[in-house]
Amino acid sequence: MSDRLVRSCHATCRTALQKAVDEKLISVNPAIGCKLPPKKAQEMQVLTHEEMRRFLIQSKQDDFYELALLELATGMRRGEICALKWSDLDFETGALHIQRQAYHVDHGVVISEPKTKQSCRSIILPPSVLNVLRQYRETVDSEWMFPSPVKESEPLNPNGVYRKMVKILDRAQCKRVRFHDLRHTFATTALEHGMDIKTLSAIIGHVSSATTLDIYSHITDEMQANAANKIEKRFAKNEPFEQSEYETQKQAHPSAESFEPYKGKIRKSGTGGIYELNDHLFEGRYSPTNAYGKREVHTVYAKTREECERLLDEMIPKVRAEIKAEKERLKAEQNSLT
Repeated sequence: MSDRLVRSCHATCRTALQKAVDEKLISVNPAIGCKLPPKKAQEMQVLTHEEMRRFLIQSKQDDFYELALLELATGMRRGEICALKWSDLDFETGALHIQRQAYHVDHGVVISEPKTKQSCRSIILPPSVLNVLRQYRETVDSEWMFPSPVKESEPLNPNGVYRKMVKILDRAQCKRVRFHDLRHTFATTALEHGMDIKTLSAIIGHVSSATTLDIYSHITDEMQANAANKIEKRFAKNEPFEQSEYETQKQAHPSAESFEPYKGKIRKSGTGGIYELNDHLFEGRYSPTNAYGKREVHTVYAKTREECERLLDEMIPKVRAEIKAEKERLKAEQNSLT
């Protein structure tokens, strides 16, 4: 078993045995004092500035742009961003209130309160991000900011968000990172641009600024070294200071203007869309305006994209014929009344 699983099993056993001690079923908790494997923090990875640009360019092509942009601008946890509702965002002030989280279970998605008090917080969004969300709002017919492609009455599944992010990273020629690393990317960028630790801690919802400082101490150390080098250059007229990591990366990576997003097969306007729900399920969706002037959603499902394309192509003519027949019927009724 992995070290993490061993520690998890021990925590469960220790809690159960402590309950037995409290109820005087046993005198001592035998789980206390067990030798456990040490905690090993996963290595933090962040996207470079060029990788972020390519990631956003590809996200726009793959209908993931608004979520990706909001994540890189706020550093929210995956469950928090999936659980956002439009009522959480004040378009007048730009304040986004984070007050719930979503997580995956076998039967779907469950919404719960955040684990800590500090996780319930408000973030002021940059005007550019707010404008993007304002335009995106006009295309979403759901209380959830990022609704499920299967049921618009439910939020996105966090597992599905991760799978789509990985696919976009691969298409954008970026290194494969965890979704949590997008949170690290935001924090690193914020520190590079002069945000103080206390403000960053409040934005990302840490229990204290000490936690933030502990996680990102290597970044602040590097910033202090760069600042010292700049002061040395300015006042001591010494050798030029070393380039920052960002400047080095900027020279090492090609320009974002040369990146062309992967487009795949593009369906013509009015012929519906194909959505990958998981590794073995695709949804074909056609949403025409019916005879009564309202949008109605028609869907088909298949195990492969090719099969989904075929089923969608078969369904669309039938739906159009039904709408046409209903319009003719309504027109005939209106003529008979006049």
